[in-house]
Amino acid sequence: MDFELSDEQAAFRDVMRDFARRAIKPVAREWEHSGRYPAEIVEQMRELGLFGLLVPAEHGGAGVDAVSYAIVFEELARAWMGITGIIGTHSMATLLLARYGTAAQQQRWLADLASGARRSGLALTEPGAGSDLQAITTVALREGEEYVVRGTKTWITNARHADPLPVLVKTEPGAEPRHRGMSIIFVEQGTPGFSVSKDLPKLGYKGPESAEVVFEDCRVPAANLLGGEEGLGMKQALSVLEYGRINVAARAVGVAQAACDLALDYAVERHAFGRAIAEFQAIQLKLADLATEVQAARLLTWWAASRLDTGVRAEMETGMAKLFASEVALRSSLECMRIHGGYGYSTEYDAERLYRDAPLMAIGEGTNEILRTVIARQLVRQKKGEQP
Repeated sequence: MDFELSDEQAAFRDVMRDFARRAIKPVAREWEHSGRYPAEIVEQMRELGLFGLLVPAEHGGAGVDAVSYAIVFEELARAWMGITGIIGTHSMATLLLARYGTAAQQQRWLADLASGARRSGLALTEPGAGSDLQAITTVALREGEEYVVRGTKTWITNARHADPLPVLVKTEPGAEPRHRGMSIIFVEQGTPGFSVSKDLPKLGYKGPESAEVVFEDCRVPAANLLGGEEGLGMKQALSVLEYGRINVAARAVGVAQAACDLALDYAVERHAFGRAIAEFQAIQLKLADLATEVQAARLLTWWAASRLDTGVRAEMETGMAKLFASEVALRSSLECMRIHGGYGYSTEYDAERLYRDAPLMAIGEGTNEILRTVIARQLVRQKKGEQP
């Protein structure tokens, strides 16, 4: 069992780490507090090919393995977690097209999405349907060669920049079981009836917008139905959400590592009672726990990612990684703030930003409470000898 990165993965990590330290970390605090959109960083991400991470090479993308994919999100989040949102749901949209899109859909959109000339997101969540995707009420009803889309989606990252935006809808609202009536349809910017109603204010996760989008008799060509076949949307969405959980787990590892780094730096520099506080046993115990939990979260995330690379379903493994890593991020950010004392509560230090960013990972891509039930259900199935 090899717990080390390959030479290619290690070199890729070094490139990402250098980029994050050089282009992101120096401006993160100022831009995050001002609410400034990181347009310059986005352009550099385009130049690095980060919008094509999960796009196959034949469509102009990088087609990286899942472990390398996790490395990108860890290194970016270590500098500024908000930046990861710009390529997070975008990557899942490209994966939807690469896996399930028709040849015409792939030819139409994938190359531009890989280069960053176009960007995308993923419209799943609704005001009354978060983790329970089967409870969505947005509908797309067929009328001739068009679908008429009606409904509202919320907490949609990249909503103002996504073109096209994949939207989970019900094409057969009365279907039983409910998932058989669900589909994904791609809605392009400028389509009449499609609007971004408002940006949602957030505690953390600044940088990309999170918005509410509304579809009012929005007419979309039937050719924009993912894969050209109705009733497969739930299966398609759940498939790419495994990669979503990897990117959220890796973000959490990045935030936790940043908290660990800040805590250690401060503990060595800060003196009390004539010596560095790192020499006090109470602080040493905290630092030891931080470092141990961060490394455990990283290895669990890499393990789950490597399972995806084998081509098997990894619902349980990715759920475990996201669950554990996000809880580590929460604990690490809090302990980092406590080690900083009063300074940890100041907006002049990065500890408070990490503390505000960490909760997102416990909520996004399925709340941790939901994921615990997913993991338990898979354990029971394995015990009974059932296929996942």
